Amino acid sequence: MTDAPMTLDRAAELRDEPGVLERLRGDARSRTIVVREGRLRVHDDALLRSPAAEIADAEAAEWALLGRDLDGAPLLLAAVPPIEDSLDAAPEETWLGVREVAPRLGAHDQQLLVEAVALAGWLRDARFCPRCGTAAELRQAGWSRRCPGCGAEHFPRTDPAVIVAVESPDGDRLLLGANARWGGRMHSCFAGFAEAGESLEATIHRELAEEAGVRIAGIRYLSSQAWPYPRSLMIGFRAVAADEDVRADGEEILEVRWLSRAEIGSALAGEGPVGLPGEASIARALIQDWYEERGSAASEHSRTESGATDASAPSERSASS
Repeated sequence: MTDAPMTLDRAAELRDEPGVLERLRGDARSRTIVVREGRLRVHDDALLRSPAAEIADAEAAEWALLGRDLDGAPLLLAAVPPIEDSLDAAPEETWLGVREVAPRLGAHDQQLLVEAVALAGWLRDARFCPRCGTAAELRQAGWSRRCPGCGAEHFPRTDPAVIVAVESPDGDRLLLGANARWGGRMHSCFAGFAEAGESLEATIHRELAEEAGVRIAGIRYLSSQAWPYPRSLMIGFRAVAADEDVRADGEEILEVRWLSRAEIGSALAGEGPVGLPGEASIARALIQDWYEERGSAASEHSRTESGATDASAPSERSASS
């Protein structure tokens, strides 16, 4: 699944140091990840790290401390303005989004990628106090803001969302849906944000009823994945349908479809009958996990059947006696 070990040191103990961003921007060892509108650049299958002094839009950027690199060097974030306001001469096609970049990166840079894009989005979107509208002051090396008008403190928000792989009551098929945003080109697991006052379990029951008309008989937590659109935590589950009566809502989900393990295997290999999410997503991991688990279960069942047959068959000695 998505349980890669955490390798990113966020250096949280430095955030309250006065003037830490200015000090680190002047440190020759520091490296900067530049994010522009949720996109960044890659070099040799690693996130491009630049000296702070070489950032073209340095004064217009929002700065933050991301942490320390694997060798201990300080890592900074520069969230720069949109392309029409940018001084950066890098070609537009070299700026890539999470879906394009993540599959090319190792575990450390994948964690850094999601942190940088999510934090850059918050720095861009949360410049003003939502309580009184006053421009808020950046604090804690880019990890909080304080409103000088009403004194409110604000922090980067993470929104919990469930994502669920639904299997048939007999466990032999997986239910996937085609989201309208993808124009029916891809089938995936079902997902939705938790609403105010709602538990994750309640969210699963509601989302599956709304999107696929399916009742759930059992839920099991599997894994989670931070996802920076905008600042989400995708919490992955496996659920068992109470029955096979399903229907798409026709608005958010265009089609729902039960797929056998053989069909899922073919889709994972890129051979249809449906398209699946990219390898960087937890949706893909949930589907792959079900496919491999059902394969292991089938192999175990086959061995058990074979063993039972051998044990029940009379030996040559007993047959002749």
